Amino acid sequence: MTTINKVAVIGAGVMGAGIAAHVANAGIPVVLLDIVPKEGGNRNAIAEGAVARMLKADPAPFMSKGAAKLITVGNTEDHLDLLAECDWIVEAVIERLDIKQALYARIDAVRKPGSVVSSNTSTIPLENLLAGLSDGFAADFCITHFFNPPRYMRLLEVVGGAKTKAQALAVVSDFADRRLGKSVVRCKDRPGFIANRLGVFWLQAAVIEAIDAGLNVEDADAIIGRPMGIPKTGVFALLDLVGLDLMPHVIGSMTQELPVSDAFHRINRPVPVVEKMIADGFTGRKGKGGFYRINREKNRAKEAIDLTTGEYRDQRRADVAAVKEAGRSLAKLFDHDSAHGAYAWAVMGPTLAYACALVGDAADDIESIDEAMRLGYNWKFGPFELIDQVGAAWFTAKLQASGWPLPQILTLAAGRPFYRVENGIRQVLGANGAYGDLVRPDGVLMLADIKLKSSPVLKNGSAALWDIGDGVACFEFTSKMNALDPETMDLLGKSIRRVKRDFKALVIYNEGSNFSVGANLGLALFAANIAAWTEIEAMVANGQATYRALKYAPFPVVAAPSGMALGGGCEILLHADAIQAHAETYTGLVEVGVGLIPGWGGCTEMLARWQALGRLPKGPMPAIGKVFETISTATIAKSAAEAQELLILRPGDGITMNRYRLLADAKAKALALVDGYQPPQPPVFTLPGATAKVALNMAVAGFQRMGKATPHDGVVSGALAGILSGGETDVTETVDEDGLLDLERQAFMTLVRHPDSLARIEHMLMTGKPLRN
Repeated sequence: MTTINKVAVIGAGVMGAGIAAHVANAGIPVVLLDIVPKEGGNRNAIAEGAVARMLKADPAPFMSKGAAKLITVGNTEDHLDLLAECDWIVEAVIERLDIKQALYARIDAVRKPGSVVSSNTSTIPLENLLAGLSDGFAADFCITHFFNPPRYMRLLEVVGGAKTKAQALAVVSDFADRRLGKSVVRCKDRPGFIANRLGVFWLQAAVIEAIDAGLNVEDADAIIGRPMGIPKTGVFALLDLVGLDLMPHVIGSMTQELPVSDAFHRINRPVPVVEKMIADGFTGRKGKGGFYRINREKNRAKEAIDLTTGEYRDQRRADVAAVKEAGRSLAKLFDHDSAHGAYAWAVMGPTLAYACALVGDAADDIESIDEAMRLGYNWKFGPFELIDQVGAAWFTAKLQASGWPLPQILTLAAGRPFYRVENGIRQVLGANGAYGDLVRPDGVLMLADIKLKSSPVLKNGSAALWDIGDGVACFEFTSKMNALDPETMDLLGKSIRRVKRDFKALVIYNEGSNFSVGANLGLALFAANIAAWTEIEAMVANGQATYRALKYAPFPVVAAPSGMALGGGCEILLHADAIQAHAETYTGLVEVGVGLIPGWGGCTEMLARWQALGRLPKGPMPAIGKVFETISTATIAKSAAEAQELLILRPGDGITMNRYRLLADAKAKALALVDGYQPPQPPVFTLPGATAKVALNMAVAGFQRMGKATPHDGVVSGALAGILSGGETDVTETVDEDGLLDLERQAFMTLVRHPDSLARIEHMLMTGKPLRN
């Protein structure tokens, strides 16, 4: 077998069903089986129920509800023969060795030769799973450890055994990489593999040290969180999210399986307050609450548990002077003369040392451990990157002073960094003590690597233009959250002229968490507060002109978004010749949430898409109605697949599942458009004018009467209706692109002067949430 065309998942629990959903997200047919329920007449009820729940779940396991149609449900008594059609069979049943092994014998009897079988286990060693099974089965067997939720967590740990065929591992790894979007990390057959082994150590150390130090959970999370590049959930909020009841199973497995010499036993001990919480049903967000809870009997008050008494109290704002005084220096935080500084070191010192001890045990190389923690636990920096921040020599000395055993890799490093840049290439320290180049897989191109060996072609404070080879340039946003401002537009205009002179094509891409959150609202509010209306109108007009220059440039433009692409960030997608989107792209025209309308051509481009592509009944109103509904409700596509359904992505636009492959795919798409490229023809619209505006406003008035729209929603929607209906026109006339852009600009300027719109903008900047006024 050289490819995977159909997959089976056995076990329709949270993980199994999530894995099946994500295979379906990749467009691959999947069979989902579970046991026959003890009661009821529907023998497929468990698997059917899992799919039904996922269709309603938020965050959604499916990238598009249509993906659910690729799942065939059944049960393990009537439908095991369906496995004969499958190239990869994933077992995701309860973590009991006897149940798994009995299932493997049944799978082996019906599977087709060469099909890969894998377990999603996180606690049972592969050697134990295969005990007593045939060599033929063992040759096709491995562990594929997904992280929950499978759609969103990018890490996949893959473990092969002594008898596992290299081809089996290669096929599954390649499929997981290219089709499922996973970063595949090869692990050794050790308890907890990499991420959970280190992650559970870290979590357990953080809980025990907080109890020993008498800290409250709020301060502990503030210390072991953002200062380390760890999500703001820190430790205790993360445990609430994962579920406290899961931890005893993982900890129990590690306690049993790890040798007595392992450092895990040094920090691990029973935690009575946690044991009592679990016994009382306080298992986190899925239970009655966890370390944090919402007290519904107390007017939904936010509460946190007192680790000393085990009783809930009002949640407090964290107050950690050590973090403020240390600034961005981890070394200063670890050395801070306070209980908080001592706590930071007591948790992270042993955790980073444990990561060092895993080299050669859980993984062969440093980068695998860093990648596992970056993607499995959402750390911004891997443990070895954190050590490099404080300095390996400093860390070694402090570790020795604290009496913690010195791992071999630290001795081998001898104070040298774990990562370095040599001749523009990032290198990593190997287990042999020598540095080696970090080599990307085939088909992976990273802007971060290009930056190490080149300088930008153009650059200012908000953007940069890079040469990414083969005659393709890359325009990168660099402002905070990649918000768009006059400097962005200025450099984009200059870049268009430079690309026209020196390059074949342009890709718009960056490696931030978000492609762009849209226009810089702070600048807009400041200008409005000083009544700089002329300057605001000039910004709108300049944005329209720049985006149009992009659209009609004499070279192909490919936009490559990932994460949020909102407002003006969505509008730049709409003006590109093509889009190559990461699957996890969240995009939409959201301006009505701040009392405005899309002013950089978003209304015009969406209307052109829906009129041109013929998905709706003939006539102008269906397209107008669809675009009005999408923009007036600030609809956000929660995946690239949903963006296709909204026509933000058009037929022919591409979706890349693996974030690391996005730039290479976008560059390839741009080069494919070069030969014979011609800019698009400007659209011409036939619009009903006043009759359409009246109809749209009547619909909004109905929503207002039902309480589904606020008074200012009516004002903003009325302005939007005026644009989409074509203004002072009727169906006997045509409206060109210039005419609609004029209407956009006029409506924007009317709304930006409105006090209720300014209140919405200010509220969004202050709270991050829309104001419903």
